[in-house]
Amino acid sequence: MGVRFAFTGGREGWTRAVLTAVGVGLGVALLLLTTALPNALDVRHEREAARTDITFIDERLPKADDTLVVANVGSDFRDDSIRGRALEPEGPRAPLPPGVERFPAKGEMVLSPALKELLESDSGALLRERLPDRIVGTIGESGLIGSAELAFYQGAEGLAPHIDSGRIARIDGYGTPNTTSERSDPVLLLLILVLFVVLLMPVAVFIAAAVRFGGERRDRRLAALRLVGSDSGMTRRIAAGEALAGAMLGLVFGAGFFMVGRQLAGTAEVFRISVFPSYLNPSPLLALLVAVAVPTAAVLVTLLALRGVVIEPLGVVRSGRPPRRRLWWRLLLPLAGLAMLYPMIGNGRENGDFNQYLVTGGVVLLLVGVTALLPWIVETVVARLGAGGVAWQLAVRRLQMSSGTAARMVNGIAVAVAGAIALQMLFAGAEEEYTRSTGQDVAWAQMEVTLPNAVPPAPAAERLRDTKGVNEVYDYSEGHLGDRARDPEATTTVTVGGCTALREIADLPSCAEGDVFAVHGAEWDSGVDVAKLAAPGRKLYLDPSYEGTPKSLEIPWTVPQGVKAAKPRHGLLAGIDRGGILITPKAVPDTLAPALEGHAYLRLDESVPDVHDRVRNTVAAVDPLANAVTWAETERSGRFDAIRTGLFVGAACVLALIGASLLVSQLEQLRERRRLLSALVAFGTRRRTLSLSVLWQTAIPVALGLLLASVVGLTLGTVLLKMTGTPVRVDWTGVLAMAGIGGAVVLAVTLLSLPPLLRLMRPEGLRTE
Repeated sequence: MGVRFAFTGGREGWTRAVLTAVGVGLGVALLLLTTALPNALDVRHEREAARTDITFIDERLPKADDTLVVANVGSDFRDDSIRGRALEPEGPRAPLPPGVERFPAKGEMVLSPALKELLESDSGALLRERLPDRIVGTIGESGLIGSAELAFYQGAEGLAPHIDSGRIARIDGYGTPNTTSERSDPVLLLLILVLFVVLLMPVAVFIAAAVRFGGERRDRRLAALRLVGSDSGMTRRIAAGEALAGAMLGLVFGAGFFMVGRQLAGTAEVFRISVFPSYLNPSPLLALLVAVAVPTAAVLVTLLALRGVVIEPLGVVRSGRPPRRRLWWRLLLPLAGLAMLYPMIGNGRENGDFNQYLVTGGVVLLLVGVTALLPWIVETVVARLGAGGVAWQLAVRRLQMSSGTAARMVNGIAVAVAGAIALQMLFAGAEEEYTRSTGQDVAWAQMEVTLPNAVPPAPAAERLRDTKGVNEVYDYSEGHLGDRARDPEATTTVTVGGCTALREIADLPSCAEGDVFAVHGAEWDSGVDVAKLAAPGRKLYLDPSYEGTPKSLEIPWTVPQGVKAAKPRHGLLAGIDRGGILITPKAVPDTLAPALEGHAYLRLDESVPDVHDRVRNTVAAVDPLANAVTWAETERSGRFDAIRTGLFVGAACVLALIGASLLVSQLEQLRERRRLLSALVAFGTRRRTLSLSVLWQTAIPVALGLLLASVVGLTLGTVLLKMTGTPVRVDWTGVLAMAGIGGAVVLAVTLLSLPPLLRLMRPEGLRTE
């Protein structure tokens, strides 16, 4: 009978059922997306592993008819990374990269669809200068980790002689058959665990609120059933059946929303992460769990809600003054959560893993405590609100009569904000542990260019100086000198450059072409006696420190007479004092120069548009194997950044759900009150007054909810930081930003609901049949 009421109750019944289904469906779609995330991450990992080529962990392969020489020619364009490989097949059985049908010839390239679209657009004109090869195809889905990935393969010749350069390798197949698992970090695991709980809790709260859409009309209808002979047990079962029908329809809607979102995911990129629709396949077991849990929760929530309502044949007792809510049991939930988390304070890192069940239970209880405490706080505060304008009085009186409904609307946003504040504190506190200094002095240089050994740095430096936005270029040739036979551990750097460039890395007594310097006392050469190593007449060898290097490849160099002593300058190139042997170009023999690796350090005018990409274009024109890197003072752990990105992606999805669900809930509330609104307008109430009263009705519980969320979020964040052994520091800007984002979502939803409100405020709404 309850199912029949849901679907055969005329326009009212269908409207209520559809609104419930939309609210539940949005939550179900996000739950299905969550169940699909593990599979999406696994597929991305498998695709990345399947196309791995340059690893340098295997023994060097000889040339054969099944080998391929691969060069890393990847680059960056603005804020995006571009994966690039140059390919030189050495035989008919050379392995093809995944997603590529044939090898491109020299002067040809195959691109990912996203890169092809970028190159063909106006915004990619600067990048097209760097990739001038003819486009002969696109990379298939099996060769990409995401639909928005920028990647290319280009044909090349003459790569084999440069295999020892560090960016080139010879392979006979793609993939990584031998992988070693990295030791799990307890703090990172805690971040992941809390992240999932915080993102999923608002979804569960919204589903619970959605199944109670139309609660007041439902209770009046159930009172009519009591009048014709239904007992209280049957009445509750009918209500449960109606809720079950809405939840089942919500599952259908949710599956539809998920399929639409799955297709849209293939065209979207969120925080540099993209996927193909085929990645988002929910785990069958988890999807079945969602299909069972949502209708079950709908029935339980309905039965629980009806416990506080006495449905009698002549009306609903709730229309009278409800009993005051009790506080004591509501406080037990957050206190129990803190009790579950307390034993783990001080764990993590060296002190052991966190108990995932206690973490999950503790965080859930703290966040559920928000939903339990908020109705009591709203009721207590609005009961004490009084005099004010007409709009204020209308809003306050409405809240006093149905504070529970107002609190249910805000519960989801309050839970989301509380979780976001806690996560923001945890990420901010843990960030320092996963961030290290690079030692690069970005005030001295902003980019570094590494040139292959065969490319002389001086002509390349001249071309870089001519690039728009480059103020200064310091070019060097670098290598290692030592004597493996007499003292294998005694090696030092050798740096070749002009006097101006050498003065940037050492204090020289005087400098002229043909001079050689030995830098004494540098951190770079800790434990090495440079004066002894650079004794005049001693024979040293270039690059003797590589294991397995044949002696025939060592290039001898005899230390000349008249070596001058120099003092190091602090850390301009690598964060520590640079030492070793400094040589001016005229003092370098012809046999030594080609074996040195060229480097150029650039000072840029950052105000020039796309200055970094202009430099990269010049570097690519000098040599495709040259590499340009933008300097930064710090760098973060890749795994920490991946979790942080997951937070942003998940938070974006949850905020979208919050906005959509709040809008549906608001429209449902307005629909139930259309006769009241029409009556007020008919009695002469101004539309502006009614609109302002709706804003007040939203603003008061939202303000209370955000205040409670801030307190709970700060408490949870403090406990999590103490669990990781991190000093507790509150970033009030971040806390206010999280609360502001939550408030902005509610404000946007309220503004979107004003047009339907104006349409409902018509005298025609008083008509009835």
